[in-house]
Amino acid sequence: MEITDIKFRHVEEYGRLKALVSVTFDDMFAVHDIKIIDGHDRLFLAMPSRRMPDGRFRDIAHPVGNALRDELEHRVLDAYKAAFIQ
Repeated sequence: MEITDIKFRHVEEYGRLKALVSVTFDDMFAVHDIKIIDGHDRLFLAMPSRRMPDGRFRDIAHPVGNALRDELEHRVLDAYKAAFIQ
């Protein structure tokens, strides 16, 4: 599976939420509302999620293996830094 497009739909200058991202795979499948979060020591991705009746959050879509998760985070954060951090 190849990442073929990364679009930043909402970018914030302040607060922990830095951007909402849409990622397209193989020009055929898109995942929207991936969040770039400013953590205590680094930026990280939070996958789209839904609040459950018990108050916990559950991912709606997420990489199953570490290889795709690492590639996704690396590619999205590199694109974000190139576009918005000088």
